[in-house]
Amino acid sequence: MRLSGAHPGKDMRVCMKSPRMTLAFDMMRHDNSAGRPMASSRIYDDLRQRILSLDLPPGTALTRADLAREYEVSQTPLRDAMQRLDQDGLIRIYPQSKTLVTRINLAQIREALFLRQALETEVTIKLTQVPSPATMAQLREIIGMQREVAPDHTQLRRFQELDEFFHFVMFEGAGHPNLHGLLRAQTGDMDRVRRLQTHSAERLATIIDGHERIVAAVESGDVDRAIKEIRFHTHKPDDWAEEYRVLHKDYFT
Repeated sequence: MRLSGAHPGKDMRVCMKSPRMTLAFDMMRHDNSAGRPMASSRIYDDLRQRILSLDLPPGTALTRADLAREYEVSQTPLRDAMQRLDQDGLIRIYPQSKTLVTRINLAQIREALFLRQALETEVTIKLTQVPSPATMAQLREIIGMQREVAPDHTQLRRFQELDEFFHFVMFEGAGHPNLHGLLRAQTGDMDRVRRLQTHSAERLATIIDGHERIVAAVESGDVDRAIKEIRFHTHKPDDWAEEYRVLHKDYFT
């Protein structure tokens, strides 16, 4: 049964050093799950991670019968999870026909990049103007965890989850955790391209350094400096994904 024990956040929760961090991590994992049955939310989360990690690559056919057996659930929670993935643009449900993992859309990536930078800039401004020592402590703890896992190439998925968690904590600290859910639902294609990148030790170090610079800028109270750091960290050129489309033609529309 994949549902129990395969959830990518399970090992992460063990690493959390405080109840506050564990609660925040759980909020991130289920920030769009209010009012939904737990089985549906966990299936959605697991399938989403499998798609984003390219374990289920673009073009993969999904059958409800097979998934229901794999997750050992009825059709109802599975149907709800798949409808959410369809809304996120990660799968396409063709009624009475088939369900496919969608191919990556470059236009969607450009819109997601614009949305991400706009939202994260405003979040950073608010954090800088209204300091939160507790949030800063959480962010530094996450950076420390990233440093611990970065040297181990088998921990890349955990590193990437910590990356996402870092930004969620910023949204939460600014008082807008639900906006992170909105952003998360729009960045699936961008996240999949990121999985195609070569994650060298130098690149991971650059990500960690970017996080440290953001925290330092926010703590300084210098809004202009903080804006500069978050925009540098989140900026991608318009043709950022083009080289990956050339190398992985079958993954793109």
